[in-house]
Amino acid sequence: MSVQLDTALLVGMMTGVAVWLILHRSFLRILFGFALLSNAVNLAILGVSGDPSGRDVPIVGETAGSGIVDPLPQALILTAIVIGFGVVSYLLFLFYRMFVDHETVDLDELHQEGDRADKEAEQ
Repeated sequence: MSVQLDTALLVGMMTGVAVWLILHRSFLRILFGFALLSNAVNLAILGVSGDPSGRDVPIVGETAGSGIVDPLPQALILTAIVIGFGVVSYLLFLFYRMFVDHETVDLDELHQEGDRADKEAEQ
C-alpha cells in the first residue's frame, strides 16, 4: 500500500511540475512540460495496474503464481511511450522551425512581431 502512495505522490508532483512548465511562455519549457507529463501518465498507468502478485493472467490454463505477469499495463505503457515520443518529436521540430523563422521562442516576442507585421500590412 505504501508503494502505491509513493507512486501517487510522485505522479502528482510530476504532473504539477509539468503543468507549471506548460503554462510558461517559452516553448522550450513547454516541450519539457509535455515530456514530463508523458512520463507522469506512464507512471500513473503503472501505479493503477497494481501489484501483479496473486493475480490471474488473461491466458487460459494459467493460474496465479505461474510467474507470468499481466501484459496489458506494459502494452499500454509501451504505446504511451511511442505516442509521447511522437508528440515530443513534433514539438521539437516545431520549436526548431519557429527558431529558424523568427529567431525567438518566446511567445511575447512572437506576438510583438505579429503585431508589427499586422500594422505594416494595414499601411
